[in-house]
Amino acid sequence: MPSVARKSSFKILQKFSPDYAPCTITKYMSERTGLNVVVVDREGPKVNGFFTLATEIHDDSGAPHTLEHLCFMGSKNYRYKGFLDKLATRAYSNTNAWTATDHTAYTLDTAGWEGFAQILPIYLEHVIVPTLTDAGCYTEVHHIDGTGHDAGVVYSEMQGVQNTQGELMDLRAKRLLYPKAVGFRYETGGMMEQLRVLTPDRIRKFHRDMYQPKNLCLVIVGEVDHEDLLQILDSFEDSVLDDIPPPEAPFRRPWVDSEPAPPLEKSVLETVEFPEEDESVGEITVTYFGPSCNDLIHASALNILLVYLAGSSASVLENTLVEREQVASAVYYSIEIRPKILIQFVLSSVATERLEEVEKRFFEVLRETAAKPLDMTYLKDCIARERRMVKNSVETSTTPFSDPIIYDFLFAERDGSILKTDLSSLKEFDELTAWPEERWQYWIRSWMSDAHHVTILGKPSMKLSKKLKSEEKSRIEAQKKRYGPEGLVELEKKLAEAKAENDRDIPRELLERFSVPSTKSIHFIETITARSGAAKQLGLLDNEIQKVIDSDNTQLPLFIHFEHVQSNFAHLNLIISTESVPIPMRPLLTIYLENMFTSPIARNGQRIEFEQVIKELEKDTVDYGIGIGTGISNPEVLVMRISVEVEKYASAIRWLKELIWNGIFDLERIASTTVRLLADIPEAKRSGSNMLGAVEEMIHSAPASIVRARSTLVNALYLKWIRHQLKSDPGVIVKQLEEIRNALFQFSNFRVAVVANVERIRQPVSSWKDFAADLDTRKPLNPLEKGMARISEAGRNPGKLSYIVPMPTIDSSFALAVAKGPSSLEDPQVPALMVALSYLDAVEGPMWVAVRGTGLAYGTSFSRHTDSGQISYSVYRSPNAFKAFQTGRSVVEGFACGKTEFDPLALEGAISSIVLSFANSQATMAAAAQMSFVRQVIRELPPDWNDRMLEKVRGVKVDEIRAAMKDIVLPVLTATTANLVVTCAPVMEEEVSKGFQEMGFTPETRSLASFQDDYGMKIPDGEDTEDEDDDDDNDMDGIKDSDEDDETDDDAS
Repeated sequence: MPSVARKSSFKILQKFSPDYAPCTITKYMSERTGLNVVVVDREGPKVNGFFTLATEIHDDSGAPHTLEHLCFMGSKNYRYKGFLDKLATRAYSNTNAWTATDHTAYTLDTAGWEGFAQILPIYLEHVIVPTLTDAGCYTEVHHIDGTGHDAGVVYSEMQGVQNTQGELMDLRAKRLLYPKAVGFRYETGGMMEQLRVLTPDRIRKFHRDMYQPKNLCLVIVGEVDHEDLLQILDSFEDSVLDDIPPPEAPFRRPWVDSEPAPPLEKSVLETVEFPEEDESVGEITVTYFGPSCNDLIHASALNILLVYLAGSSASVLENTLVEREQVASAVYYSIEIRPKILIQFVLSSVATERLEEVEKRFFEVLRETAAKPLDMTYLKDCIARERRMVKNSVETSTTPFSDPIIYDFLFAERDGSILKTDLSSLKEFDELTAWPEERWQYWIRSWMSDAHHVTILGKPSMKLSKKLKSEEKSRIEAQKKRYGPEGLVELEKKLAEAKAENDRDIPRELLERFSVPSTKSIHFIETITARSGAAKQLGLLDNEIQKVIDSDNTQLPLFIHFEHVQSNFAHLNLIISTESVPIPMRPLLTIYLENMFTSPIARNGQRIEFEQVIKELEKDTVDYGIGIGTGISNPEVLVMRISVEVEKYASAIRWLKELIWNGIFDLERIASTTVRLLADIPEAKRSGSNMLGAVEEMIHSAPASIVRARSTLVNALYLKWIRHQLKSDPGVIVKQLEEIRNALFQFSNFRVAVVANVERIRQPVSSWKDFAADLDTRKPLNPLEKGMARISEAGRNPGKLSYIVPMPTIDSSFALAVAKGPSSLEDPQVPALMVALSYLDAVEGPMWVAVRGTGLAYGTSFSRHTDSGQISYSVYRSPNAFKAFQTGRSVVEGFACGKTEFDPLALEGAISSIVLSFANSQATMAAAAQMSFVRQVIRELPPDWNDRMLEKVRGVKVDEIRAAMKDIVLPVLTATTANLVVTCAPVMEEEVSKGFQEMGFTPETRSLASFQDDYGMKIPDGEDTEDEDDDDDNDMDGIKDSDEDDETDDDAS
């Protein structure tokens, strides 16, 4: 008899299609376990999963955070650390996780459904039935090593943030906002003192309480096979029923069944000190309770009000406190979705002696705003723009709706009824448009100006910095004394035993059970290219969109590249060559670009003030900006962009022309921008990772480089010169800005890229006639700048320089080495190099195991920089960058000389990761269109380059990979062929320097200030008395400020 298909235990609770987005949202729930699943069906090559658990705890133990790490250490049937990640790498996938105060989310980022489906049940088993061994807790959470120091992945992570400005201010605000019975009061990442005593049993109990299917929601976005999904989940439930609490057992739903946060009874103002040697500037945070997160109308009204108050330089708070009174460098706002939404304003870079004064002024402005008539025209424009931005975001985001779905699961009815109401339409904006002025004023008063609040004044303290360092040093010394030499030996032995248990080899046959999935389910987004004017020199095209362009009969020679996609918006990008800007003026581009959209303009003989310019821009657009071309893989050009609804295509072109040629160089605006940017430099110079990159730019880029000219280490001096000139001879600055404008905005410097549904645009080419009317079109098109042309002699011939830069504001070390690499993507070694770097950088790959796995660094990475013909290796947040660097070299050397064999399964994973990277670069319609432009115009590659490169990558031989390791990768780790920069805590300088000397480097210790460059614009001695001690950054101990920015590869194609 034929078998009867089993009925799924999952039933559909909701299914709907938002009327403003091309997708369908389906919510399922298991009638057996209560597991929630929400699928957002949308076209594209990527499938993204967010496996979310509501997690609530009433202490600072860090148990929620520890599980985020421990669940990757093995599961019931796959009891091996790294198994999940090795499998994911082979299945075109990446895994990750985060811990928030109210939830923990495990992510699965995959190219295509087949890879996602293969990983899903194994990933869920790791989440619901992890091993949680004592050995895993010992190495991952906290232990004391053989030197008497505290360590552990989680512990080290929290050690890096616990005493930073943001963390100290945020924690104190939590304590004042919430009583002890409310979980939002606590630091779920874990406080160091509690992590030191956290037990495996406490972690296991928290897992058993919270990690149940009924408390789990799978949010999946992409092209999903629903029948396959439900079969997988039914089988998964079968496999774990004996391991979880009975589904029918009583369960207290986190947050929803918990004691709610009571309203604040009064306003509180407190000062919180944070450790910092530079005591000149502090920060202010103001926090309120807002409306219920399930109240769509009021939550949407709150968003509109925040935009109105602090959304741009034209908004009330930004315009008053930043632009006009210049008492802060910025006013930011944020909201945290909780049962009662949390509203926070941040006033950054406030002079320490004026913190109390500025806090009072903040509330004066709020109260004045509520008392006076509102600018209802602007407020309604904010509503209309917010509606447009929501529509745009569902097109441009790779994971639309994931956040609201997660918060609906956490705080709303589990039947999905509120989710459907909230996401089906944008009718709430219609209702808000009808609100009278009095209602908006009432909400400003009730939520903000007259509402009880918690204000924290963040005050820098050199004394606290020294105190914390002294206390930690004393604690460690006492700890060493308490254990004694024999005890420390035992601790080292215990750690070695735990590592040995954790690092057991994964049986090869276990991985071989899972074949590399087919790529048939990876559906890359297709765009259609058309060309006009000078763009046709790249080749004539024959397609339906080209016919549309050709039918707009015009002889306009302007270079216009069109990418046709199905979209409601038009994205206009003006790519501008910078070669004609005089080199000494290039640092002034920082001010020029910063003021491009925030300056007055001349229109019909009248001056339009910058506030009105911003309001009109926001009325017409969904996005605008100008910056260097990093996003199009050429940071030496400028990109000016405007995105509008497709019907406003011609309006966007008019804006480009008006902003370029009618902008007024207003001295008040220039001075305001200069003061604001100068105020942000001390904070920028606190980051070890950022300054590592800044020093590297100063070494390897020539003065002609736009990247170098806009560096923090140039701005630190050049902005002071601008400030001086504005006082002594402001006409010099205005004259130079005029010269920059005339140099940049020439026909020969212009290339236009348009991403839109071209068939919906009236006059796609002839709309540009007025823009080009006054241009001298007789000049030929200038070639695009190449990074190779703007690197220094040291960048062209590395192997001679190495620098150690001690920084008192960090307590770890960072390293960056640069050597020669391929200068063309058509270089025959590029495919093998791509596989080699993917193999080395894989999660649980050779570098991960050797460096991160042994605690030598938080991470390492290799990057290709084809445009400049370089390759780099970075060490991120290390207790000793030399040891991490040395270990990395040993790993690469082993492969390069043949001592270490390549694992065929890991090589398959490396190739799969490259496939994923290609999918990542074109995950949305807009991204796919941009990559098409980059390939054809910036890289000058054929349209099918991706397909051909993937074919070459799949055909790479082991000998070719080994050769790439030897010829290209090993040199970046070798003293005679690489330049090196290290930033570190001053106490590390001697040890790190000695280590690199032993490797053959000749490191020179230099201060950050010694790398600064004023491009010849010097201030006469004695004429600039401000910030006299800004550059004394190398003679005091300090501690790290905040999370650092990861290095990224600029070579995406």
